[in-house]
Amino acid sequence: MPVRLLLKLVLFIAVFPFAISAQKPAVQFQLGFDSATQHRLSVHMDFQVKNEGDYTDLVMPRWMPGYYQLMDYPENVSAFAAMDKDGKPLRWEKADVNTWRVYKTGKPVITVTYSVLATRNFVANPLVDSAHAFLAPPGIYLHEENQLQQPVAVHVLMPAGWKHIATGLDQDAAGKLIAPDYDVLYDSPVLLGNLDSFPVFTVKGIPHYFMAYQPGATNGAALMKDLKKIVEKATDMMGVIPYKKYVFLGIGAGRGGIEHLNSAAVGFTGDGYNTEAGRQQLLSFLAHEYFHHYNAKRIRPIELGPFDYNQENRTRLLWVAEGITSYYDELLLCRAGLTTPEQLVESLRHSLQAYESGPGRLFQSVSQASYDTWSDGPFGRTGDVVNKTISFYDKGPVLGWMLDWRIRHMTQNKRSLDDVMRLLYHRYYEKGRGYTEAEFRSGCEEIAGRDLSDFFAYVYTVETPNYPRYLGYGGLLIDTSWQKQPGGWLGFSGAEKNDTLRVTHISTASPAWKAGLLPGTAILRINDQRASTALLQSLLMTATEKQIIQLDTWHKGQLKRLSMQVATGKIQPFTISKNQQASNLAKQIFASWASGK
Repeated sequence: MPVRLLLKLVLFIAVFPFAISAQKPAVQFQLGFDSATQHRLSVHMDFQVKNEGDYTDLVMPRWMPGYYQLMDYPENVSAFAAMDKDGKPLRWEKADVNTWRVYKTGKPVITVTYSVLATRNFVANPLVDSAHAFLAPPGIYLHEENQLQQPVAVHVLMPAGWKHIATGLDQDAAGKLIAPDYDVLYDSPVLLGNLDSFPVFTVKGIPHYFMAYQPGATNGAALMKDLKKIVEKATDMMGVIPYKKYVFLGIGAGRGGIEHLNSAAVGFTGDGYNTEAGRQQLLSFLAHEYFHHYNAKRIRPIELGPFDYNQENRTRLLWVAEGITSYYDELLLCRAGLTTPEQLVESLRHSLQAYESGPGRLFQSVSQASYDTWSDGPFGRTGDVVNKTISFYDKGPVLGWMLDWRIRHMTQNKRSLDDVMRLLYHRYYEKGRGYTEAEFRSGCEEIAGRDLSDFFAYVYTVETPNYPRYLGYGGLLIDTSWQKQPGGWLGFSGAEKNDTLRVTHISTASPAWKAGLLPGTAILRINDQRASTALLQSLLMTATEKQIIQLDTWHKGQLKRLSMQVATGKIQPFTISKNQQASNLAKQIFASWASGK
């Protein structure tokens, strides 16, 4: 073994102990970075043909589990070639958008080579540059059609000067990354380069790592101390740790976060961690992706595994997989002593107000928002004149809160949503499958000990939840009254970019909506003065009802002057406070909910 390769192997093993594969993988990949400066990854694939017939189809996924949008992975593949084991070229053709059809010659081993363009710095996309790489697997690896069960090995040809490989995958004795099948391979991103390693912590003997590219001046020791508290509370609650190691992959300045079976890829620069607000936001984000390894990856809707990588995998249960995870990410921070119960309540109030302030609540249920996320996006459509969608990230955690307290109230605080999570884990995941909508509801009702039809009406309809009733179970009061706002109201908001004020949101039936103002419109002048956010706010603060304000606008090549009458704005602040006359049961529910005891 060359000294340089040995050194790299030792560096890898120092971070992630390898496991030796007992079976030689049927599929072998080799990844090269000779064209990294052009953001290209070269892929060499050897596989033993399993499919019968004159040809075999090689398929690239069209989406990544955890990110519910069709992606352009196949469009980034070029320079495809196929040959037999003797190096003789094989005929091939593109069968459809993500399928390469290779015609066989009767020999069992085929080699294909291709290049992947990797330019987008996002947790669902591969990225390669001269300094590092993030390998989002569905955008890199082909599989033989209907052969996802094949074991796979990946040999990474590390560029000179790159020292670290971070991934949830194991490594064999030859230094190759190994996966027992393609589902594990596609669920295991890899971060390469010169990475920072934060201090490792263990929970019940299981190591937890954080490897990051350009994390700035992050206090890694403090961050890992906080993360250990979160992991301890999550694993104590579930009573089981289903992985032998866990890895946080900080991809740098890229966007987003995606959960995986024993890792999470997150956009991470460390910015804001030195402030209390920034620290809470970052820890909530990391707790969310971590808790997903239970709720979404293992406790999962039945539609989310085994996956069909060729098309949308729609489910009406993302309000559980995503929304209730958003509930637990805040709850775990409180139980870990990283936030106060008051901060926990305020965070949930913020989600409640975000949901209630949008017009989509009148049109779309949270179950339908789950199903339509493939077209609407995870936060609902934002460019509509009338926004008729909602985000399950807003309503989902609120429903999780309501369901939790309803169960606690019904069982005299002896059972909770925690028990539902454990039931789903043992009853369905441990038997190798996901749960159906009916099974989720029946599991909740089994734990609660009675029918929950009134609660599930809030899931499948647009009925306004009875917040006072549900929050009262935990001894809280909520003000749902409408309150007048000072000044005038036009019903739109905007943001300035490159010295231009553009419309970002329009409220249904508002003066702006009635005047025909559209999202994305550039506002050039307001009452014949150069448009700005400051000018708009100043005019509205002193405006009287029915006063006319004129906007000169530019939208899709058309210049228009719009007139609108100022109205009186009203909001529901949804102020939450403690009920000083709360029952002993309600006080017990609040205390045990916030502490996890």
